[in-house]
Amino acid sequence: MQLSPADPDDSLPNALREVPYMGVIHVVAEAVKLGFYNGHPDWCNLGQGQPEVGEMAGAPGRILSVELEPGDAAYGPLEGTCELREAVAAHYNRLYRQGKSSQYSAANVAIASGGRLALTRAAAALGPIEVGYQLPDYTAYEDLFNTHLARLSPVALRGEIERGFRVPAEVLERSARDLGLGAFLFSNPCNPTGALVQGEELKRYVALSRKTGMALLADEFYSHFIYSQASDGTWIPGDGPVSAAGFVEDVESDPVMLFDGLTKNYRYPGWRIGWVVGPSSMVETCARTGSAIDGGPSRVAQRAALGVLEPERADQETNALREVFCAKRNLMVARLKAMGIRLATEPEGTFYCWGSLEHLKEPFQNAQRFFRLALERHVMTVPGEYFDVNPGKRRFGESPYASWMRFSFGPPMENLTLGLDRLEEMLGT
Repeated sequence: MQLSPADPDDSLPNALREVPYMGVIHVVAEAVKLGFYNGHPDWCNLGQGQPEVGEMAGAPGRILSVELEPGDAAYGPLEGTCELREAVAAHYNRLYRQGKSSQYSAANVAIASGGRLALTRAAAALGPIEVGYQLPDYTAYEDLFNTHLARLSPVALRGEIERGFRVPAEVLERSARDLGLGAFLFSNPCNPTGALVQGEELKRYVALSRKTGMALLADEFYSHFIYSQASDGTWIPGDGPVSAAGFVEDVESDPVMLFDGLTKNYRYPGWRIGWVVGPSSMVETCARTGSAIDGGPSRVAQRAALGVLEPERADQETNALREVFCAKRNLMVARLKAMGIRLATEPEGTFYCWGSLEHLKEPFQNAQRFFRLALERHVMTVPGEYFDVNPGKRRFGESPYASWMRFSFGPPMENLTLGLDRLEEMLGT
């Protein structure tokens, strides 16, 4: 079983394909059947893919207004406004390119209405190539590939549990050589596992891209949710974000494309502001696909985004984010372990724990049954098989992630604690 789509609709006209809900969207759809709605006081969404979006300790106040201008009623540029593109380029140079001769400019940035749309534009711009991707990974990649199967050939590189489900640089290098990969798409830190490719390993990824011409498509939407282990073994907030941008030698020739936005790292998912950063020729090509896909991002949201990226404000937000989310991370890791849920790797990034249920008593070893029983207690979780990205359903048999579950510590601490209490009660631990 790969995905659990909504009940098939036999009334669909023959012209339409059946489109399943993907991952957490399916979880929400099933919860709605039991009375869930956003903000319901008696539901705990430990499956949610967005961080808490309200006021947060240590963070600047939320931006609650933006002034409209007459020109906002018109279409904006496909690649985004020059002002925001310049701000994003300066943001990357400040965080990752200090002291380097090659710097990003507005020409290296394109804005899109959200991260999935930025990735959709990039997929539409790819030529007829073999595209590698890691497993497990972000559920939306499946339909992203499905839309282009006539042109793209997706190649799965399955991470091993012993390595925390990471794809080691040597495996990527061998696969690029033996399988002729023209591109490699991966989320880093990884959704759902929380594993992080960083340091020398990430440097090798970028060097491989530079050497072979393989486009490195780095989905870095959780790049500021970084945690590190102190000398005494405790987990603390990381020193700062992690991005492949720090290992790019020449921003115009290294075929590295970075995807990020305000969705996760700045806690404004509803603004739908994402971007791609990379060589200007690649970025321009991605922007051109927007003429047929979406028509360009909102001018209003882009103007509001300028305030979010003001250096002092941006750093205050992300420093607070690591402090608050590290505390929630540590709570969830400890509580899940006490329940008997095993983690392949303790999360180094994101706001997810990727846990195995295989050592729990029946009927909780199966993620689908666990999911259904937790819903009865008004707790939402995401079965692991949803992250077994399988374009075209070409792989058969039961997913190796049938006993894995993604748990989110995205909600506020009080709600997170309530959800964990309910799971503990359910499991009788």
